[in-house]
Amino acid sequence: MNERYQEVLAQYEMEVLSVRKGRGSWICETDKGLKLLREYRGTVRRLEFEDQVLESIDTRGSLRVDRYVRNQEGALLSKAGDGTNYIMKECFPDRECNIRDNYEIRLGISRLAMLHGQLRQIQPREEWNMGSIFIESLEKEQERHVKEMKRARNFIRGKRGKTEFELCVMDSFDYFFEQAKEALNQMKGLFLENGAPEQLAAAELSVENAAENMENSVENMKNSARKQGDRLGYLCHGDLDQHHVLMGNGYTAIIEYNRMHLGVQAEDLYRLMRKVMEKHGWDGDLGITMLDSYERVRPMDKQERKCLYYMFLFPEKYWKQLNFYYNTNKAWIPAKSTDKLKSLKSQESARSRFLSRLEAALMI
Repeated sequence: MNERYQEVLAQYEMEVLSVRKGRGSWICETDKGLKLLREYRGTVRRLEFEDQVLESIDTRGSLRVDRYVRNQEGALLSKAGDGTNYIMKECFPDRECNIRDNYEIRLGISRLAMLHGQLRQIQPREEWNMGSIFIESLEKEQERHVKEMKRARNFIRGKRGKTEFELCVMDSFDYFFEQAKEALNQMKGLFLENGAPEQLAAAELSVENAAENMENSVENMKNSARKQGDRLGYLCHGDLDQHHVLMGNGYTAIIEYNRMHLGVQAEDLYRLMRKVMEKHGWDGDLGITMLDSYERVRPMDKQERKCLYYMFLFPEKYWKQLNFYYNTNKAWIPAKSTDKLKSLKSQESARSRFLSRLEAALMI
């Protein structure tokens, strides 16, 4: 084993029985259970924030989280002799949620709702006043994506001798662009209707210039929780997909909270649902079943339901293809990029049917 890792492991009060290499980490069998050790490049304040949140999650039932392990000095961060920082976490040997299995999908969704319910009960603390808790608002993110779509289309339109990918873009752009604009306009109207411009401004300013706005961030968090509900008031996982949902024996572990932030919890649900829907050809029955599995545990309010619909309405995967194209070498476009665009077009009728059913279910 790498001597550097041995040096770090010696800083923890546990007997290491065996170690194997993981993906960017070391998986350690210890007398205190399975642990994961890996390098860390973030701040101690961010680690303390995540640990305080995860410490508040009740894991006595069917939900688990990958809490950090403190070293013998009581610190979350351990340093090797060469100055490299490491963290240790709880590790679960379980497999990822199988998004081809409808039962596992519904179970994972219900556990997400359980997690969200607990996160909603956590009160912000003064020491959490850091910029990483505030992210770009949903409407600002969609507005940026709309501009990026338009920029890519304008570039392609000015080209001569267009490639097959570029011809596919020109053929499909207007349809998807109209969806993007409609989603953006409705998202803007949703939050204007529900107000709270002070918290929105605070979040956006802290993204642009965190250092100048940190003194007000805790009060902004408290105000948003009091006044806005889901607008900016609740903690979200921030990077949820099937790889972060592990199916154990009698429990589900939701892991990796390094992008946890204050936001709209429906975004976590959207990310996981969209991954599943893409794999299942936008099966409407499955989509509605997932929504039901979530709301049986944590019913969403009217605003959050509308927000979820507008996220689905926005053609995110189409935007990703255009943005990838614009920001990479245009002299050679991978054939798979063209195939993905064609696949989006072929799936659009099924996606449209799902959107209609979702709108009927959510916009009541």
